[in-house]
Order: sequence, then C-alpha cells, then structure tokens
Amino acid sequence: MCGIIGYSGHRPAVPLLIEGLHRLEYRGYDSSGVAFEQSGQIEVVKAAGKLSALEEKLSGRSCLLATAGIGHTRWATHGLPVERNAHPHLSQNGDLAIIHNGIIENFQEIKDDLLAKGHVFLSDTDTEVLAHLIGEERKSASCLQDAFAAALRRAHGAYAVVLLSPEEPGVLYAARMSAPLLMGVGVGECFVASDIPAFLPYTREVVFLEDGEVARIKGASWEVFSLKDLSPVAKPVNHIPWDMQAAAKDGYKHFMLKEIMEQPRVVTDCLSGRLHRKSGSLCVDLPELEVLPEPKRLHIVACGTSYNAGLWGQQLLENMGGIPTSLDIASEFRYRDPILRPDEVVMVISQSGETADTLAALRLAKEKGCKVIGLCNVVGSSIAREADVVLYTQAGPEISVASTKAMCSQMVLIALMAAYYGQRRQPSARDEAFLEALASLPELLASALPNMQEKAASLALRFASARSFFYLGRGQCHALALEGALKLKELSYIHAEGYASGEMKHGPIALIDPLFPTFALALDDDLYPKVKSNIQEVLARQGRVIALVQEKNGKSPELDVEELWVLPAAHPVIASFLALPALQLFSYCVADYLGKDVDQPRNLAKSVTVE
Repeated sequence: MCGIIGYSGHRPAVPLLIEGLHRLEYRGYDSSGVAFEQSGQIEVVKAAGKLSALEEKLSGRSCLLATAGIGHTRWATHGLPVERNAHPHLSQNGDLAIIHNGIIENFQEIKDDLLAKGHVFLSDTDTEVLAHLIGEERKSASCLQDAFAAALRRAHGAYAVVLLSPEEPGVLYAARMSAPLLMGVGVGECFVASDIPAFLPYTREVVFLEDGEVARIKGASWEVFSLKDLSPVAKPVNHIPWDMQAAAKDGYKHFMLKEIMEQPRVVTDCLSGRLHRKSGSLCVDLPELEVLPEPKRLHIVACGTSYNAGLWGQQLLENMGGIPTSLDIASEFRYRDPILRPDEVVMVISQSGETADTLAALRLAKEKGCKVIGLCNVVGSSIAREADVVLYTQAGPEISVASTKAMCSQMVLIALMAAYYGQRRQPSARDEAFLEALASLPELLASALPNMQEKAASLALRFASARSFFYLGRGQCHALALEGALKLKELSYIHAEGYASGEMKHGPIALIDPLFPTFALALDDDLYPKVKSNIQEVLARQGRVIALVQEKNGKSPELDVEELWVLPAAHPVIASFLALPALQLFSYCVADYLGKDVDQPRNLAKSVTVE
C-alpha cells in the first residue's frame, strides 16, 4: 500500500526523500508528497500522479537547507486520488504535518467531534482527521509526544504514522499499529520507512517496530516507547544482509522480467541447507519444524498468489506428506470463527509478511491455541516475528507488484515440507525420485527459460487482442490455472478466469466462442487424458486453444490446437515449476505488447496492509 519515508540527519532531506519514494514505487500509488522543516516553518508540496509530477513542482523551490522531512506515496482508501487528498496533511493551525498508511476506522466519529469544535477540513481523508486530532490534543498535552500518543489512543484501526513539527526541530515521531513501519539507523542520521529499500543505500542497520510502539528520532539518536504509557522499550538493531544491487534491474526491461528469470537461482537458494545427502540418498532438513509435533491437520491460510501456492501444495502435503490439509482465503478465515484444535497447526503464507488479512488470521489462530508456521520472504516482518515457527523462502527482494519468483519459492518450500513430513513417517523410493528431480530443477529451469520467453512473445502478438481468457487445469495445475488467470488480469487488464477443467461443463462452457481463447495446462501426468478431453470440448465449440504440454519420449503430444507450447519432460511435480514461469511470461509479454505499466499495474499494491 502507501509508501512512507522520514529522515532526520545531516544530509539535504528532500532529495533523499524523493530517492526513497522512488524505491517504494513498487508498493503502488496514485499521488505523492513531501513535508520538510525550513526556517522554522513546515513546507508541504504534493502532486497527483507519478513522482515525476512532484519532482517538477519541487524543481523551482529552494529546499536544500532542510535536514529533516517526511515523504509519502498514497494508495487511495478515503477520497479520490487528487492532490488535495495526497499526503502529508497538516493540523488545523498548520504547525504539524503527518503521513499515514492504513485506515482509521472511527475517523468519521472523530471528524464530527472536531467539526463541532470549529475545525475545517481540506480533504476527504482519514489522515487529515488524525492530523487535526493531534493538533487538538496538543492544546492540553504537556508536550508534542504526549499529544501524539493521546491522539493515537483514540484512533481505532490500522496505521503507520510519521509526524514532523517545527516545535521540535529535526525531530520525527513515528508509530505503528497493524501496518508496517521500521527504522534505519545510520551514522549521524536515522530513517523511518514502510520498507527497507527506502533507505538501503545509506544503512543496513534496522530496528523493527511492533504494534503499539512510538519512536522518536533526531539525527543519530533514537528512542522507542510504549504507546500505552510512553514507558521506554529496549529494541535490538538488526543487520540486513542484502543490498540495492539485489534490487536493480540488471539490464532487464522490467523488474518483473528480471524476477521471472531469477527463478533458477531462487530455487537454488531455497534448497540451500535444506536438501542434503545421507548414505547416498537425498534428505530434507527443516530444523524449524523439529520443535513442532506432526500436525493432525494443517490449515493453510493466505491471499492472492500466496493462496494459489497453498492450493498447489495442498495435494502434495496430503499425498506425499500424509498430512490432512485444508485451505482458506485469509479474508474469509478471520471472520468465519473456524474450529481449530490444539493438535492442529495453521500455516500462513505471505511474501511480504505484512498482509493484513493473513496477519489477522495468524493472531486468531494463536488466540485459539494453535501453533502457527509463518512462510514468508521478508526477514523481521510481522508474520516472521509473531509466528511460532518461520520458514523463510529466501527469494530476495521482489520489486514488481505482481508476484512471480516469490510464488516459485513458496512452492519449493511447501514441496520440501511435504517431503519432510513424508520422510518422518516412512521414506520411500517415490519421495527419493522427487527429491532428485527437485535438486536438478535449477539447471532444467535455467535451460528452458530463454525458449519460454521467445514463445511467450510470439503468442502475445496473436492473443493480445482478446477481451477474455479461460485458464484450465486439473490437479495441481488447477492452482496454476488460477495463477495464470490472475497474472493476466493484474498485468494486461484482460478479463481472465481460472477453472478446474472438469468444471467447464457446469456452466463456463457456455461462454466459449471463437473470440474467447482458452489456455489449457495439459502436462504429462495421470490427468492428461482428462484434460485432453476437456480441450476437445472447447475445440468442438470453435474455441481457440493454447495448450501447454510436455515432451514425452522426445516427442510432442498430438493435439489439434491453434498453439502448442511444448515444455521439457520432467517429474510430474517438477513440471509445475516449468509451467509457472511460462504462464508468467505469457502475461508479461501480453501486457508489455499492450504498453501497460508492468511493474506497477493500476490500482494494485505490493503489500496489502489494509482490509
């Protein structure tokens, strides 16, 4: 969602804020703004649209003397994406400015109270209401910090807030409640931001704030307090191992393309230290799970692409791991009062580790006495800190809003979990064959990706004019069909639906015609004959078909379809790791051909930190 950065130190603040906001663009936004302290006054500059519009407004201003400031990219929740709703927002008398990510659920109640006291609001946002509330509390509070805390205690909902006021020159106050916020500690300077890349060129030393904590930074000094009573809180400083080189495009046109092509390395990194030979046979080592008893049932809870990864792994966890597994969409799970027993385990999946609905599901599971496994990519994220056990996917930073390599890494880790539970029960030759295939996957994937990209580009030319698409798959390919449809929607804005192939005849087949293409996943597994029959049903109704198939005995399957996309032969489970980037590359190439903003699709955000 929204991007936040604050700075206090010895450098010119405004150029640094703009630089940080550019590194947070992947979070999605529709407007931006900065506030900085200069000559004892707050100056606010805002613009709708891309950051270039804000930079143009700033180009004629003298702001190099400011060494403290705050910056924000807004993803609209209250009010239209126009300049007056952009952040930062000022208090009634203009003596403080705040930026905010999240939703203040009781903002209307607070606003009505402030209106009765004569406050005048210039925007439609809940954030401006919070700024006015802090200003109102300052009238009776002994200091700015007390006013900030008092206002936040009245605010209900999710927020990450940063405050700047000339009352305390060079000081920033920040607070977090159910929205990501962290500090960067440099030499003679401190940062506060919604994500690490915002300040990564300047420091890798990070302090993770917890819900209900308030931070005060000024230059090299920083303190953290409890929101409840402003008592001091001791916080460790964490070193982040990766740098900005890992987040650079490396010559690729888009971050998304780079991240798709990184999947061989992602698989290697995810397997590293987790797959080893013992007496000549491959074994899975997941020491994180040793502290938990084998679950009587595993509940997977996730959203979006992470949900699709969980759906893909459900069958594997049951068939290979012997673990009864259920699956829930996090936004539904948290409100349906699920029946959870103490001998069951909940596994939440989130790339960012900050997904609001998934985090709420984690907390609900813990309230009900369940142990929670967190499967995420970001070290120190909320899910990583709150789960009983965390399994890091080790995918590295993912900048493009549409997730690609993160899903690949999630699938690898779920596959390792299935093999791990299977070997705890009874090692088998079937599991050994799977692990050997998994160990060779990086090399197979690296050799296949260049041809996939070429094929995807040629298909994009032929199918980019489609207004709708079906994606069909059976078994584990059902999850991939859902993900393929999701990617096409996200990137190209073409309507697409993923279905289990056998469901076609239960309604969706009525839509098939020559203008409604179908992307069928017909991989070389036990369900191939069934999928082949489903493809014939589409062809019989004059539907155009792209069939994603595999070589068998050095030959391509015989299918009379418009486009046959042939992948290399592979183990039935490993074949999914070939199909996934094929689907991603097709969506990428269609969107790129249509001139869409591939890395930052409209209306989307990288980390969904509100309901």
